[in-house]
Amino acid sequence: MREERRLRVLPEGPVEWTCKVVSEIALLVMLVLVAIDIVTRALLNFSFEVSDEVGGYMLVVITFMSLSACLANGSFHEVEFVQAQLSPRARAASRLAFGVLALAACALLAWQFVRFELSSWRFGDVAPTYLATPQWLPRLPMAIGMLALCFTIMRTLIADLRRLRQPSGAGGA
Repeated sequence: MREERRLRVLPEGPVEWTCKVVSEIALLVMLVLVAIDIVTRALLNFSFEVSDEVGGYMLVVITFMSLSACLANGSFHEVEFVQAQLSPRARAASRLAFGVLALAACALLAWQFVRFELSSWRFGDVAPTYLATPQWLPRLPMAIGMLALCFTIMRTLIADLRRLRQPSGAGGA
């Protein structure tokens, strides 16, 4: 099954690489911001009061922008004990069916996130905080991340279709 998992991983394309780098940068920003806030609270009895808000925004960026890179690198959970009982062609068909369902669900979420983003932009929503952040800004990574995930799911589906079409003895699926 380990060999099977290694075969399933997609080569990291520019979309997945970009999403991964953006997630890494957001993680670094969040860590630095929280560390600075901890030090200033402990030593100077002072807080920047924006670290919670910006940290939350960075958490949204990390969560949504990392989805496509995680899929391409095979980092999502699988029910391996069920997959192990199936033939290679049945495993490929199972992955294909799950991929189609996942693409439908993610496309629906992406559509809703884009609509949410556009309404935030149109109505000029701002956070009721000290920073008064325009709400389209922290909502943008949700739409972009979900669209990137849809793209990677499509790449995965194409790879699974190719494996499913290979003859049984050709080393596929």
